[in-house]
Amino acid sequence: MNPCTRALLLGLGLAVSGLAEATATGRLFVTNEKDGTVSVIDGTTLTVEATVKVGNMPRGIGISPDGKQVYVALGQDNAIAVLDPQTLTIIGRLSPGDDPEAFAVHPVSGHLYISNEEDAKATVLDPVSGKVVAEIEVGLEPEGVAISPDGSRAIVTSESTNMLHVISIPEHELVANILVGSRPRAATFSADGRFAFATAEIGGEVKKVDMSTHEILKVTALGDDEAKPKDVLLSRDGSKLYVAAGRAAEVVVLDPTTLGVLHHIPVGKRVWGLALSRDGSRLFTTDGGSDTVSVIDTAKDVVVATIPVGKAPWGVVIDD
Repeated sequence: MNPCTRALLLGLGLAVSGLAEATATGRLFVTNEKDGTVSVIDGTTLTVEATVKVGNMPRGIGISPDGKQVYVALGQDNAIAVLDPQTLTIIGRLSPGDDPEAFAVHPVSGHLYISNEEDAKATVLDPVSGKVVAEIEVGLEPEGVAISPDGSRAIVTSESTNMLHVISIPEHELVANILVGSRPRAATFSADGRFAFATAEIGGEVKKVDMSTHEILKVTALGDDEAKPKDVLLSRDGSKLYVAAGRAAEVVVLDPTTLGVLHHIPVGKRVWGLALSRDGSRLFTTDGGSDTVSVIDTAKDVVVATIPVGKAPWGVVIDD
């Protein structure tokens, strides 16, 4: 546990003695939407070491703050599978409500903030007790979920309402609805929480939002009819914004200050999910139309390896 997290826990009056971290495995976990599996990739050799059957339509994936559980959203099963990253066995199933698609793990409490696509709501689930902590009504077809680094706010994107919904934590109150481009899919926060960045799939856009005023500051169109952006994240030093451009089969690298385009990195077809190594040296993409994961050297912004995985990879998380 890093010192900042420990200090925050103590400040909230939460015990830390039972939250010892597991030894990181260095593995990547990739959900394969169309074959109901998770591909497990050795982070050193960049080869698939195991394929785990998890259930029907696995999409969103995340890891607990202590590294002891990997969570997998199973849309058709109305469940979240819990996978042990050490033994690669399913150790539990959680009930998150209907049609869970994407979620984010709170960095302190470990609660799961889940988008329930069919119910137009976000569910907050305690994975330890298995109990629902809160349900928040949001727009139609919620999908992407992001939590600020300090854990005080969550964003849920609603595809059909074209909004970012800002939720306060721990009050779990809806504090803002921000109208953005057509079909927003994912969002991420800056390290200081001052800004958020969101993709609009149909609009082919990326937007930068001031999180104190909830105003849109900048908009960039990716400029390619095939660009249907989904996932988005910042480099560890905050100097680059990576955007998975969907059918354009590339990662677009933006300047997070200006949203100007810095680079185009060709990857596999229908690039969807993104994950960054802890040291920031490697970016991993799920290429749903190619059944591959691309490995990008972030110093050079070039692909250095391509890894075959299961059918229609969707999400990726790293246990490092």
